[in-house]
Amino acid sequence: MKILEITNVDFSLTHFLLPLMRELRAEGHEVIGVCADGPLLQHPRSEGFRVETLPFARSFSVPAQLRAFWALVRLIKKEKPDLVHAHMPISGILARVAAKLCGVPRIAYTCHGFLFNQPGSRLRRGLALMLEILCGRMTDVYLTVSHEEAQDAKRLHIHSHPVAIGNGRDPARFHPDAQARTRIRAELGTSTQTPVIIVVSRLVRHKGYPELLAAMERVPEAELWIVGERLASDHGANMDEYLTKARAVLGPRLKCLGYRADIPALLAAADIFVLPSHFEGLPMSIIEAMLCGLPVVATNIRGSREQVVPRATGLLVPPGTIAELAKTLTTLVQNPALCQRMGDAGLKRALRLFDEKTILQTTTRLLTH
Repeated sequence: MKILEITNVDFSLTHFLLPLMRELRAEGHEVIGVCADGPLLQHPRSEGFRVETLPFARSFSVPAQLRAFWALVRLIKKEKPDLVHAHMPISGILARVAAKLCGVPRIAYTCHGFLFNQPGSRLRRGLALMLEILCGRMTDVYLTVSHEEAQDAKRLHIHSHPVAIGNGRDPARFHPDAQARTRIRAELGTSTQTPVIIVVSRLVRHKGYPELLAAMERVPEAELWIVGERLASDHGANMDEYLTKARAVLGPRLKCLGYRADIPALLAAADIFVLPSHFEGLPMSIIEAMLCGLPVVATNIRGSREQVVPRATGLLVPPGTIAELAKTLTTLVQNPALCQRMGDAGLKRALRLFDEKTILQTTTRLLTH
């Protein structure tokens, strides 16, 4: 089959779609990636994948979305794929409508989170739901990364047979690594005894950075490592003001590491993983942390609560809170044995539920059979 894997930006394609593209190619299919242009596309291209770039925009600008839509139509008519597999809310809507208009034989969608479940005006959320229902009628294979989203898709009559496939990461890449722990801590000037809390995510408001930075003022002795950056396509409040204030208060206890390619080593060098998001799909970063044997502190929201078993593999706190987050992090910082037990349990759970190969094989079968 000739397959177009369509998403919004280079970050999504490289970090989320590339493993599936490899699996589909290994099964003998011709796979073409489609997203907005960006520097991270050098990675899939270096592996021999063709990636077509279109003017996708992560906004509700009608002119911008029309430009992207007609570019998609032209591309689909030119390539004549057997399958269009779309991802992410806006690009997923555009890709499915364009594929239907062009008569693509098989249309698939993976939901990484519904816009109508995210904060916004009633009008915006209502419009998002109507578009999801419309596009669901065009979708032959409807996949979700979380079980709650699959339940929503069925309950709201978006699709009659949604399948929750989950997310996965490769245990050969993400695993406990004592040598990496020693090396990374030496590079960053962190002693072997210092408790390290790590967060890996884009630098955007809804990942909970204002709450996390404020909470860290109440967590004694521990360092916070922030791994990630703000994408050019990200919108909403900039985190610079919060980070500047936190640097003044936390001093060397705050290390902002930016975009890194050595995430497995950084996770292996830390003690606790935190992700205080306001909304998520099914976070890859939590899976990566669990595979590296870290206890996870996350918010009690869709996706994250499917991954973290409270008091067994980590702890859940209400989103948007500071005091509860600080208290929870302090509890783990002051109890290394508890961290170890939760990390060990999380690793076992991740190996059982979130192994990348299993997820990819299931997804490939659903897409192509």
